[in-house]
Amino acid sequence: MPKAVIAFGSNIDPETHVPQALRRLRDRVRILAVSRVYETPPVGADDAPPYLNGALLIETELPPRELHDAVLRDIESALGRVRTDDPNAPRTIDLDLILYEGVHTPTGDPPLPSPDVYRYAHVALPVAEVAGDWPLDEGGTTVAQVARSLLPAARHFRDRTDVLEGLEDVIPLPETPTDASSPSHVSDNGGDIHAH
Repeated sequence: MPKAVIAFGSNIDPETHVPQALRRLRDRVRILAVSRVYETPPVGADDAPPYLNGALLIETELPPRELHDAVLRDIESALGRVRTDDPNAPRTIDLDLILYEGVHTPTGDPPLPSPDVYRYAHVALPVAEVAGDWPLDEGGTTVAQVARSLLPAARHFRDRTDVLEGLEDVIPLPETPTDASSPSHVSDNGGDIHAH
C-alpha cells in the first residue's frame, strides 16, 4: 500500500480543530506516524494568530487526486474551512498532500512533491520528522536536507506536542522532546537537526 505525507495546520481554535482533523483522517487512511506539533508565526499576515503545524505519514489505497479531493478537502469542509482569494487567510484546518510514494509530478494537480516543502520551515521540519530520508528529486536530495536549510526560519517555533494529548487511541504519538520550548530535532538517517 503506498505511503504518503500530509501536512496539517490551523490558526482558528487550533487546539480543537487539529485533533478533530486527525480523528477524521484516522477513519479514512492508516496513520503510521505523526510529527510533533509546532506553534509557528503566520506567513504573509503579521496580524493573524499563530498556527499549529505538523505532519503525518500515512498509508492509503487512494491515488493522489482522490486522496486530495475526496479525503483532505472533504475534512476541511466538514471542519468549516472557507477558501478565499487570500492564500494567507486564517483557517480552521489546512490539509495538504506533500509527498506520495512513487509519484513525482511537480507540475501536476496536486504537485508532488509539494513545492511548500522547499519553501516553508513549518512544512519541512515536521515532514522531515516523519519522512526525513524521503528523496525529493533524482539527485537524491532528502526532506531532512531541505529542512536543515530552512532551520533559520524556525527559530521562533514552539513545540506544542501537548495538542496531541489524549489521541493515543488515534495515532502513534511522537516521542516527547527533552526541551519543549523549541524544535529540538528532525530525524534523519544522518543524525539530528538542531534549531538554535
